[in-house]
Amino acid sequence: MSIKVLISDTLSRRYMRFANDEARGRSPLYEALARGVANDAEVIDFLMALPPEKQQPNLLFAAVRSLTGTPRDFPGFKHCLLADAEAVRSVMLTRSTQTNEPARCATLLPVLARLPQPLALIEVGASAGLCLLPDFYGYDFGSRSIHPGDGNGDYPVFCCAVSAETPLPTRMPQIIWRAGLDLNPLDAAAPDQSSWLETLVWPEQTSRLAGLRGALCVAATRKPRLVEASLTGDALASLCREAPPDATLVVFHTAVLAYVTDQADRHAFADRVTSLSPYWICNESPRVMPDLSDTAGKPSEAGRFLLSVNRKPVAWTDPHGAAIEWIADPD
Repeated sequence: MSIKVLISDTLSRRYMRFANDEARGRSPLYEALARGVANDAEVIDFLMALPPEKQQPNLLFAAVRSLTGTPRDFPGFKHCLLADAEAVRSVMLTRSTQTNEPARCATLLPVLARLPQPLALIEVGASAGLCLLPDFYGYDFGSRSIHPGDGNGDYPVFCCAVSAETPLPTRMPQIIWRAGLDLNPLDAAAPDQSSWLETLVWPEQTSRLAGLRGALCVAATRKPRLVEASLTGDALASLCREAPPDATLVVFHTAVLAYVTDQADRHAFADRVTSLSPYWICNESPRVMPDLSDTAGKPSEAGRFLLSVNRKPVAWTDPHGAAIEWIADPD
């Protein structure tokens, strides 16, 4: 088998996996587009001309939507893509999938609230810093709701379905210091950057879009500190040293390690972060760190993230923060 055929087959399987495990049940349009791409040689050829890190479904679909609007079906998508392929390629090369889903804070909250208070947060892959502000959002867990102490009701409320075993917090975590690092930090107050984040939200997910817009407004006001740096450099250690000594330091990330393509680099990061911070919260696809999922069992739904604390599995979570399935010992 030639290298070209091998790459083509790998891309087809990647888009089919996205359709089956990520888009199905969440976005009928993206499921249809991904299946169409997986079986279309012309679109696969377009993707093969891009660097591997720029071939992901979310980036392709958002790039086309940012230029031509949301297509109705795969034939319309393909027409828009091939009619202006150079423009789409340019967007994909200059942009990235920094979704920065603030609703994921709902799945982090049960962990953050149980740690020794107060907290100092460092987010790796912070994008616009929306997940650095969990104490400024509201949460509806069904049997319990939690709201920030200020904000006059001008904040998004994220709904999250929880399993019976999930230890729901009774109050907001006390966060006294926060900072993030990212290769390309985004400014929530900049219209061109916030509009790109909005385009990354899947078409049918109107409540998710509303939550993102609400979180962008909070971030534009609160302006969390963001440092332009790689997670593999020295910036993380520098930030850890800046954290107040009377606060519990927590380093966390969600849907970030997939962009670190070398498995050895991921393990090196894990070793490093656990040496720098007493608490490391990892909320990622189980494919990214398969050794963490060995003792986690199986999630009730495909496409779930695995939430772990200091390498120990804690819960299966919805990638967009809509559900949490607790698997750890309740104590």
